[in-house]
Amino acid sequence: MTQPVEVAVAVLVRPDGRVLLAQRPRKKVYPGYWEFPGGKVEPREPVAAALAREVSEELGVDVIRAYPWIVRRFAYPHATVTLNFFRVTEWHGELQSVEGQTLSWQDPSAVDVAPMLPANAPVLKALQLPAEYAITQASLIGMDETLRRLEHRLRGGLRLIQVREKQLDPRVLEGFASAVIEMCRPLGARVLVNTDIAMARRIGAAGVHLTARQLSELNLRPDLGWCAASCHSADELRRAEALSLDFAVVGPVGLTPTHPEVVPAGWEQFGSAIAGSAIPVYAIGGMTPGDLETAWLHGAHGVAMMRAAWVL
Repeated sequence: MTQPVEVAVAVLVRPDGRVLLAQRPRKKVYPGYWEFPGGKVEPREPVAAALAREVSEELGVDVIRAYPWIVRRFAYPHATVTLNFFRVTEWHGELQSVEGQTLSWQDPSAVDVAPMLPANAPVLKALQLPAEYAITQASLIGMDETLRRLEHRLRGGLRLIQVREKQLDPRVLEGFASAVIEMCRPLGARVLVNTDIAMARRIGAAGVHLTARQLSELNLRPDLGWCAASCHSADELRRAEALSLDFAVVGPVGLTPTHPEVVPAGWEQFGSAIAGSAIPVYAIGGMTPGDLETAWLHGAHGVAMMRAAWVL
């Protein structure tokens, strides 16, 4: 069996969230198709070094800041490729079309160039996820206070929320979750409901956040726009990938008052557990906004926060 071709892929991201796409030149396979810039990793070449080399060769700029992100395998008719995606947030120099390819900055949620290479559809969806995933704690601070703080956070740019209130009566919870959705919808913020797939459908939530136990019991991905899961090991993360979930939350990375009896994994173990993940991963467990850079360096998409999410 032929080994997959290792490829380093650069997702250049502007501060406004737009990403750079390039149209493949006529001399390459799939001429005219759009893709993220990148290329083959040379034998014994570190993937990060290949990324920097390819960006320089294709775009004429030097990578200053790049974070490991997701790894996806795709079988084309001519070859199977392992795509090592990096998010590149800082570079030096003016972008150039070194190989004569057309370049375009695109909003991942509204790409208007075509055709795209087929391996890129899940990647574009993943790029719509923000860096912060906020989890409600109405049982601690109260429902009215949570809604007040949510309004403030939404004005500040919060765009991904999980309603997780295991202590509430189901009918009360449904009313609270509906109120959260009503507040979030005008600003385009997505709300996921913890565990209850039927409720998520009933109240028009963007999706559902599954437990690790649900992962082990489900055979198919729930029929919702966004599906995530809590994972505590590499095996559970593989299961989330097999179900084609959109993202996962892995931890606890640090100490957390929610589960004081659990020994935190720490950043190195976290990084090892999510290495090679095909879906974006949020770090959870004692996270604060100050942990975001460290999370990125260890391969995370962002941080999931409970208490720190609601500190105004």
